[in-house]
Parts: sequence; C-alpha cells; structure tokens
Amino acid sequence: MSSGRVLVCGNVVFDILARPVEEVRWEATTVVEEVVQTLGGNAGTTSYTLSTLGIPVSLVTLVGRDSMGRDVLDRLNRAGVDVTGAQFVDAPTSIAISLVRPNAQRALLYQLGAASEEFGSFDFPPGTTHFHLAAVYRMKHLRKVAPEFLRRAKEAGLRTSLDTQWDTEGEWMKVLAPSLPWCDFTLMNEDEARLLTGFGDPESATRVLRELGATNVVIKLGPRGCWVNGTHIPGHAVDAVDTTGAGDCFSGGFVAGLQRGLSIENSARMANAVGAFAVGRVGATTGVRDWETTRNWLAERT
Repeated sequence: MSSGRVLVCGNVVFDILARPVEEVRWEATTVVEEVVQTLGGNAGTTSYTLSTLGIPVSLVTLVGRDSMGRDVLDRLNRAGVDVTGAQFVDAPTSIAISLVRPNAQRALLYQLGAASEEFGSFDFPPGTTHFHLAAVYRMKHLRKVAPEFLRRAKEAGLRTSLDTQWDTEGEWMKVLAPSLPWCDFTLMNEDEARLLTGFGDPESATRVLRELGATNVVIKLGPRGCWVNGTHIPGHAVDAVDTTGAGDCFSGGFVAGLQRGLSIENSARMANAVGAFAVGRVGATTGVRDWETTRNWLAERT
C-alpha cells in the first residue's frame, strides 16, 4: 500500500523517436524501421512511472495551448496521473526528437518551448507526502525557484527528492547547491556527479554533495545498477533498445519503493528493475510495467 500521494514538478515533452539511425547524411534520405510518438520529459516520465506502479501522483508542469500539450496530458490522465496542476502558457509544448542508434544510444534535438516559461503558484494536493522535483536544469524557471519549492515542501512536512539531469548551460553546482539542504534524496547519474563535484567515483562525489547539505545520495550507474549511500546495488543484464527516459523511470521506481515502505536499498533494487524494463522498448514510458510484474521479475533475479 502507498503511504500517500506524490507531487512531481518539472517538464513534460512530446517525444518523437526514430530508430535505428547509425548516421544521418545531409541532402539525403535515411530510412528507419520505426518512428514513435509518445510521452516524454523528466516529470512526465517519472509521474507516469509512479502511477503505473500504483502510487497516487499529481503533476505540476507547463504545457502549450496546442495539440501536443493536449496529447501528453491525455496520455498522463489515462495512466492515472492527476494533471489538474498543469499550467498553460502561450509558448509551444516542449518537443524532443530522438535519433536512436542500434546500440540504444541516442542523439537528442530539443525545443524548450513551454519549459522556458515561469511557473505560477501551486498548492500541495491533499494527502501529499512526497515532493519530487524532476530535472532541476531542464526548465529555465526551476533553475531559480527550485530551492524555494523544496523548502516549502519540507516546511509542509513532506519528504523531498530531486533528480538533477544534464545541465545544457553548464552551471551545474551553482544551480544545484542551494537546493541540497532541502533534499532528503538527491539523484543523478555518474556523469552528472562527476561534472557537479569533479570526482568520478561515487564515494568522493557523495562526500562533496553532503558537505553542501545533501542527505541521501543515489548515483545511477546505468546497466551496472546504482550506488546508494555507500552501497552498490547491482543492475541487470538486458537487451537495451532505447535508453530514453530510463533515468526518470529509475527515479519513479525509487520513489515508489519509498512510498510503499521499502528501505532505501530495496527501493533502489526496485528502481534498477524499473530501469531495466524501460530500456527494452522504444520511448521513455512504453517499457514501464506495473508493481506486481516488476516485483516478480526482480524476485526471480535475486
């Protein structure tokens, strides 16, 4: 059973993915096997994952007044995500075009659109016990107001978490540091940890983050699993098709585990399993499975 609702804040994206693409030649046509249009974005993917795993979840995001915005909100609504907190802006809904190689690596073209706009005020829905800020760097306004959002959540008695994601503007710790004292759980991948702290090993990176106020640190290691507060949680060998959104699915799995009362380590094990499912299909959310399916799959491998 879940111990309350999760409020996820961050970006949603209309995703277009093409695969396989080994190279693109200008002034020529590249034939691909499939083109998929689906829900994406850090907050969109994480909230979808949480709901699929049986966790009540609400979303605060920005979308345009266009067909892409209606599409992503409809996909989230059908998955059980409460999207009444979505705020509409005049800018177009964020769009990402991903070219996916046969080995599951991808190149991403991203139109910020609505992600460049500012958030209006919002409240925590009744029954909310956890606030998750998805991708502090991905929305321009969040780069400024993330510490305030997290502080409000902590002062309201909520558990908090933050997923960094990649900083395309290269400000890294300048943006993140003010948020760290307000985060119960700080998540990032190993490349982000290195660029944030200057250290490639999780232990040294975590030491720097804790000196700046972080509490629990989770570092995603891709197929090798993750590193949680000094413990390596092994991952799973699977055939990867597309890595789009896998880190966000991991975050959804991790928070879902916490909401169901699992320990930090067992929440990380569930997160690894969710991420393993995610890379098996094209698209950020198409590989996500429900809690029982994921738990049973994990039990067979432990």
